[in-house]
Amino acid sequence: MPPFLPSPALLATARGALWLSNDGEIERIIGPEAGLRAGGTFPLVCHAPATAARLGLDSLAARDLLELYAFVHPATFCLPTVRGLCEALDLAVPVTPEDELARLPEAAKALLDALEDMAAFASPDLKDTALAMARGDWTWGKQVLAALGLDPEPARKPRLGAGLDIWKSLPAWEEPPPPTPPGSQPVEPREARLRLAQMIAAGPNMAEARPTQSDYASAASEAFAPREEEDKPKVVLVEAGTGVGKTLGYVAPASLWAEKNGAPVWIATYTRNLQRQIDSELDRLHRDSAEKRRRVVIRKGRENYLCLLNFQEAVLRTGLVPENAVGLGLLARWALASRDGDMIGGDLPSWLLDLLGRSRISRLADRRGECIYSACEHYKKCFVERTIRRARQADIVIANHALVMVQAAMGGLDDATRPLRYVFDEGHHLFDAADGAFGAHLSGVEGSDLRRWILGAEGRRGSRARGLERRIQDLLGEDEEAQNALRRLLDLARRLPAPNWQTRLADGTVLGPAEEFLALVRIQVRARAAGEDQGFGMECDIRPLNPGLLEAADALAKLFEDMLIPVRKLRAALRAKLEAKADELDSGQRGRIEGVARSLTNRCELTLEAWRSMLRGLHNDADPAFVDWFAIERSQNRETDVGMYRHYLDPTEPFVNSVLKPAHGAVITSATLRDSLGVPAAANDDSAERGLPVTLGSMSAMGVARSHEAPADWFAAEARTGARHLLAPAMRAAMASPFDYASATRVLIVKDVKRDDAEQVASAYRELFLAAGGGALGLFTAIGRLRAVHQRIAPALEEAGLPLYAQHVGGMDAATLVDIFRAEEHSCLLGTDAVRDGVDVPGRSLRLIVFDRVPWPRPDILHRARKAAWKAAGAGANAYDDLLARLRLKQAYGRLIRRADDRGVFVMLDSRLPSRLLTAFPSGVPIDRVGLAEAVAAVRAFLDDA
Repeated sequence: MPPFLPSPALLATARGALWLSNDGEIERIIGPEAGLRAGGTFPLVCHAPATAARLGLDSLAARDLLELYAFVHPATFCLPTVRGLCEALDLAVPVTPEDELARLPEAAKALLDALEDMAAFASPDLKDTALAMARGDWTWGKQVLAALGLDPEPARKPRLGAGLDIWKSLPAWEEPPPPTPPGSQPVEPREARLRLAQMIAAGPNMAEARPTQSDYASAASEAFAPREEEDKPKVVLVEAGTGVGKTLGYVAPASLWAEKNGAPVWIATYTRNLQRQIDSELDRLHRDSAEKRRRVVIRKGRENYLCLLNFQEAVLRTGLVPENAVGLGLLARWALASRDGDMIGGDLPSWLLDLLGRSRISRLADRRGECIYSACEHYKKCFVERTIRRARQADIVIANHALVMVQAAMGGLDDATRPLRYVFDEGHHLFDAADGAFGAHLSGVEGSDLRRWILGAEGRRGSRARGLERRIQDLLGEDEEAQNALRRLLDLARRLPAPNWQTRLADGTVLGPAEEFLALVRIQVRARAAGEDQGFGMECDIRPLNPGLLEAADALAKLFEDMLIPVRKLRAALRAKLEAKADELDSGQRGRIEGVARSLTNRCELTLEAWRSMLRGLHNDADPAFVDWFAIERSQNRETDVGMYRHYLDPTEPFVNSVLKPAHGAVITSATLRDSLGVPAAANDDSAERGLPVTLGSMSAMGVARSHEAPADWFAAEARTGARHLLAPAMRAAMASPFDYASATRVLIVKDVKRDDAEQVASAYRELFLAAGGGALGLFTAIGRLRAVHQRIAPALEEAGLPLYAQHVGGMDAATLVDIFRAEEHSCLLGTDAVRDGVDVPGRSLRLIVFDRVPWPRPDILHRARKAAWKAAGAGANAYDDLLARLRLKQAYGRLIRRADDRGVFVMLDSRLPSRLLTAFPSGVPIDRVGLAEAVAAVRAFLDDA
């Protein structure tokens, strides 16, 4: 290979751009000039979308080093920064922006040198992929081919798809034997303690003895005792303060139960970050990687995995659009190296989604339940089917809350699996997860999605949507009644919202009963929505209905009833075929028929039934179990959806009925299950003696009639997890954090910053971040304020050597930003209040948290109804708001201290923080209301002593 040719390099900073010429000269230029220069020279950059965004450009012509890294080192983690690249490539880590700029050519040379070293033993797949990407005008194409010693103009014209047809190289999965019925052997507390001790000893470093962790494992083992009565699972609520070590605490009894009883335990989390953390901790249980792969599986919904049929169809289109081969080539390299084909949160770097386009990548997954199962030529190599089979044989299955809830409610998404034992980590999020899983939305987007699921692409170019006819017709054979039902369903589906329905709703040229109903809903919302639209969209109460809406609702309900008839006939025909040809169908054919029948039920029948019920209910008074409303959804000042929405007043009730009651046992755990009402956070309070008892029977307004009582500080835990709906009381246990929060943290409430003055707020953030010397997380309750602060403070922080990253600014997703923030000790990060859930940053990388305002819940119609229910049950007028705000403050504060030697300061810039919310912070922590100057001095002094 010829020596690496000099190439200009470009680095975006908060104060403009730095340009490195071929001669080695560094210039500072403005964004537009950088865009003009890049057009003809393709400078070296790291993360082109983020670079363009920082320079105010829509796009940037460049050679992105991250693309080259993804090609040379597929499915390998690397921070998407120049520092991250240098660490991954064993280069000197840069200190200044000028150093970073100078490292870009060095990193390029290192990657091409590595590729040259691979040339001698490069696989045919690698070579063919490089050629395909080069033909697609990849900016790295010539250099990569030269490094591999390949001729860019081969003698023979390559076949279409050469180098991208990964399905030919992937191994096929094998059908395992059917699982045996699980046993009922208990896990004794002493066994759980012993297994915990073994896992701690097996770690890379012998951990210190933590008695509370052993107590936790012992308490959690109660959830693995045999169930004694139907619908009365063994449920344990365990609050474990940060530092207790709850992950290993529940893995100990869970792994023992799985081994003793021959069935998996499902561990569910709310965030992907925690899934990765649990997976990492399980290295202590299974030191051998092959053994771990057999016994531990991360299970996600189909929409997370690469669909090989979608990928193949995209590859075939490269004949018309050759440049698409670049992105598909990078995905091909990843797919052949991937552990499980998980594109979202798996081993596909999240920054690669940013580079290739998240919407384009998502279309390569099965997002709408269009799988054709064993009729697919890639069925035996499918990533999803492989994972399903691995999960059946595993000891531990790691999933998210939503998948577990939807799977249990529907009797299995991809098979008939219904776990008997669960662990719900991040249990404080169960209410929100259930709210999303059990809600029903009759909207334009949902209606058009169902139309596309039934009819397919309808002639739209570039769409890979496969209709029901293609998925099912060959299964119906010569069954004339079923064929007629299919034709009838296809005809009726054409009355659902058609392409461009948003435009027709706005100009009044609607087609069919669905669009007619949605148009009238839109008129009512626009007429009645209260207050100013702040970017969230608009909503209004349903009753009283505008003239004509009830008639339109009846016509749409009639359409849904008519559609249900052929849907049920088709499902019955498929079930009948399973029974009639039981001796002829192989496992693949049976699986396909069962899968299609399930998808008809889950995707079509249940949806239509829910929508029909919502519309027919408009004739009656509102059902007290639900909250219904009309809404228009908006994004960037554009209407994106309109419809009727229904959520449970208490979504934990269907969660308990569909998930917990059929199960035999469950652990529900978090560091913040309880609400702090001034009651001491004592451990293991199984009686009401430690606080004011709250009679759960008084909560009849939320649909509960129970006789037993819970201590006041456990009331929120029982309400937010659904434990108060259980027929047998849950066991409660609490383990206090071993950390000395009183000496390790301070809480400051700044009283002289006007929260509506953007300049004052930005100045406060700037000075506090500078005083901390980085390691600061700024949390905001509105995206607009976040962006305004970022724009104002980024140059000053950069000048001080403190990199500033921000959610919703630039081209990086939140998970990537948190990874960077964790790795760079002096960086700062701005994010919305929700980003706190994904932040697990031990050490000095997080030593200051600044909140712009009190995190009150959004006061929408759904919140109004739940707040009224709490008030009707005897709580105070603002008790529900206070509960949610306290929990959010507890979660945010809990990010500060992740290990015993951490120190940190929590600052609230909102002087309106009520004293009644201060119980969110641990007892003994100094809390002071101070001016900004005093707060800055206190932050500097406290952290300088660290």
